[in-house]
Amino acid sequence: MKFVTFKDSTGSGAGLLDETGTKVLPLKAALEKMEGKSELPATLKECIALGDKFIDKVHSLTDWLSSNPAREELFHPLSSVALEAPIPRPDKNIFCVGKNYAEHAIEMGSKEDIPEHIMVFTKSPTTVIGPDATVLNHKNVTAELDYEGELAVVIGKKGRAIPKEKALEHIFGYTIINDVTARDLQSRHKQFFIGKSLDATCPMGPWIVHSSAVENPDQLDIQTKVNGEIRQSSNTENFIFPIDEIISVLSKGMTLEPGDIIATGTPAGVGKGFKPPRFLKPGDKVEITVENIGTLTNFIEK
Repeated sequence: MKFVTFKDSTGSGAGLLDETGTKVLPLKAALEKMEGKSELPATLKECIALGDKFIDKVHSLTDWLSSNPAREELFHPLSSVALEAPIPRPDKNIFCVGKNYAEHAIEMGSKEDIPEHIMVFTKSPTTVIGPDATVLNHKNVTAELDYEGELAVVIGKKGRAIPKEKALEHIFGYTIINDVTARDLQSRHKQFFIGKSLDATCPMGPWIVHSSAVENPDQLDIQTKVNGEIRQSSNTENFIFPIDEIISVLSKGMTLEPGDIIATGTPAGVGKGFKPPRFLKPGDKVEITVENIGTLTNFIEK
């Protein structure tokens, strides 16, 4: 199941992408049609917080639709709506794991930069934009805007001190993030937050794939293209810290909640890693593809 946040002439809502990838089912309206009423929340973030109750509702809805072909009119063509980030405004900063691929740690420094312990920084909620949206170039703030393609985890079940063997049970699903970074600001401030948190520098989407559809998140191909040229190509099996460990470590003394987002790190091939560096330019097209998830496409402001 692929869950989206879509926008049409009536506003935004939570939707389900059909199996062909060409139509969106507005969940609240469809449940109202099926049950005569719907207590489903308006936003996907709130739906996720319902846990298994939400997924059970969706299963009931899809079973009802499959036995009632005439209900096809409930779907909207994907071309008639705009997809937003699945969670357009997270409640918290986005958790980001730094240097989680050895080759990326080396390209940013040397073998000595491969971390022994998980590195975590955050991005502000105001960074989030959706698929096909424009990444602001902030030309008056930075001259070194860089891309970082990443698999992201969306938490679905609240927890603290989550053991590794239970960690994957706390995941609602997976999406894609481009952790766009102002490298000069990152270097200047000796911290990651400012360089990572410029407005409109965290494209996310195009949807959240439910965890039931991803057998092993630690074994997915990931690729980033800039203007059609492959810059990053790896597999999440190359994580230094796998997803269950990330969740366990983050939750040791901090509660993870439904809707929390964790970006799991970027592989080698970022612009700063080239000699000379190859930073993003106005008008560039960035495409990030993760196996079994999809492709997130965005453009740099001209």
